[in-house]
Amino acid sequence: MDDAVGLVQVYLRLNGYFTVTEYPVLEALGHGQHRVATDLDILAVRFAGAGRPFTMGRSRERTFRPDPRLGPPAEAVDMIIGEVKEGKATLNQGATEPRVLRGALLRFGCCAEEDIDDVVRALLQRGATRTHCGHHVRLVAFGSYPVPGARHQTILLGEIVDFLQDYIRSNWSMVRSAQFKDPTFNLLTVLEKARAVRARKP
Repeated sequence: MDDAVGLVQVYLRLNGYFTVTEYPVLEALGHGQHRVATDLDILAVRFAGAGRPFTMGRSRERTFRPDPRLGPPAEAVDMIIGEVKEGKATLNQGATEPRVLRGALLRFGCCAEEDIDDVVRALLQRGATRTHCGHHVRLVAFGSYPVPGARHQTILLGEIVDFLQDYIRSNWSMVRSAQFKDPTFNLLTVLEKARAVRARKP
């Protein structure tokens, strides 16, 4: 997995999203032949109410507040179709191709087939829309710097790094005791441990 995609994936997961990365969209060529039309860097879905207070063992109730820059709707399912760049935060041509968006939305079942053309049209015009069944869908570009006048939402990688570092420091007692399988999150945790040790030296 691309390092920048890995960074975005950790960010979205900590904000309550289930993610799929580098998702291939296939095109039927006929006679049983197919080709990969494009791949989408990241697809993410967050259920309504994610982050509500919970209790486990003897810990007190905790409420997780998602990053306001991401701004998921509180009481609606949120689906993100995202592109990740190390440079300019922009969308690939494939991610703005109606057939590609149609295929991704139908595959993940976020809206009915008879409504899909309206949803795709609104996505391309405004960058975000609400489906007939109440789900929120949006296009998001992740990168190092924004594109002026973009219709889609933009979240910068530097902002994501700041959020992840703040999350680790705010939850350090939990993070340092747990074992995480995600290599990107593990690297950030190791860097924080190294920083904390260096700060304690006289």
